[in-house]
Amino acid sequence: MSIQDVIEKRLPAVADLRHRLHRIPELAFEEYKTAAAIREQVDGLGIAHVDGVPGAETATIAWIGDTRKPCIALRADIDALPIDEQTGCEYCSTHPGCMHACGHDGHSATLFGALSILNEISDDLPVCVKFLWQPAEEGGGGAEKLVAAGVLDGRIGPKVSAIFGLHGWPALKVGTVATKPGPLLAATDNFLATFIGKGTHGAYPHLGADPIVAAAEAVTSVQKFVSRETDPTDPCVVTIGKMSAGTAVNVIPDAATIEATVRTLNDAQRTHAQKSLERRLRGIALANNCELDWTWLEGYPATINDPAMADYVATVARAALGQSNFIPVAKPSMGGEDFAYYLQKVPGCFFLIGVEPIDCSTGCPSLHSDRYDFTDAALGVGMRMFIELATHFKPGAAQ
Repeated sequence: MSIQDVIEKRLPAVADLRHRLHRIPELAFEEYKTAAAIREQVDGLGIAHVDGVPGAETATIAWIGDTRKPCIALRADIDALPIDEQTGCEYCSTHPGCMHACGHDGHSATLFGALSILNEISDDLPVCVKFLWQPAEEGGGGAEKLVAAGVLDGRIGPKVSAIFGLHGWPALKVGTVATKPGPLLAATDNFLATFIGKGTHGAYPHLGADPIVAAAEAVTSVQKFVSRETDPTDPCVVTIGKMSAGTAVNVIPDAATIEATVRTLNDAQRTHAQKSLERRLRGIALANNCELDWTWLEGYPATINDPAMADYVATVARAALGQSNFIPVAKPSMGGEDFAYYLQKVPGCFFLIGVEPIDCSTGCPSLHSDRYDFTDAALGVGMRMFIELATHFKPGAAQ
């Protein structure tokens, strides 16, 4: 049988695994049931695996093939989100307040499906293949934990020469794949700024120092950083998503706090944003007779694909799925992904697979929506990509 025939034969079992994972969503670093389900499947293939690494007990790492050959890694994330599911599907979450709203159940099942097929031809593979089921992508930085533990550098399993990961993408139809060389996703830093003034009665503002006024000025001023201190051709987003102050309508409080996310696509812009935003907000605090308590919360770095590996993914997608089913990504997304930590260490490529049903005319629910559900029909596409990437990889391509 052809690879596609084998995939079609395995799809019902892979979809069943996804449904089982969908029923038991778990948050970052708490994915014990999920990890157990994945390990049970790997055990069923008779493949040894490493269970957990320091700081990430729910990680599962396995490898197949000749370890004397170069090694590539394939990664899936396993955690869910603190969202009440509203899909109404028959396999919906059994954990109240938690759901797979980003499709990690689909990613995890896809990776296992690829393993089940690659394992049968492991002796003929041009590479050793390492499989990473990684916890805590949703804000926990699980990838950083795995990198620190040695999943890439040879301390856990063979040393990795290149790495690939995928993500279901609602804006793409099932059957399509998309990516681009260079920046694909943004760095995800946050900041917390508290303006400390002097509280007083609202009828006598001259007796205090109003931190709410300072914070309100800051809300508009940070946008001037984007419009007046940033190269218009170098994207940057600053979004203040939270503001808190006060307890009564007629009382000026002692403090007011704003919290924001900052998205950039390169290290230079990232550093520039941190320094300039702090300078701007300290100036506003001073002008309003307030002090500033500033905290910069470093998030994930930008996801930057290796050009050669991105070209390889494009070549594989066109050959496996058809020329028209590979879609070059025209511009980066300002969302983020902790796959970036792997790409800082080894060449690789993060790519997108379509999950919008072909016959859908109303659009697919977005990622992190309480109505999002990874499309079973996309499982085979992800499996095909992982399998083709492994079977056609040429040793030395990542050097």
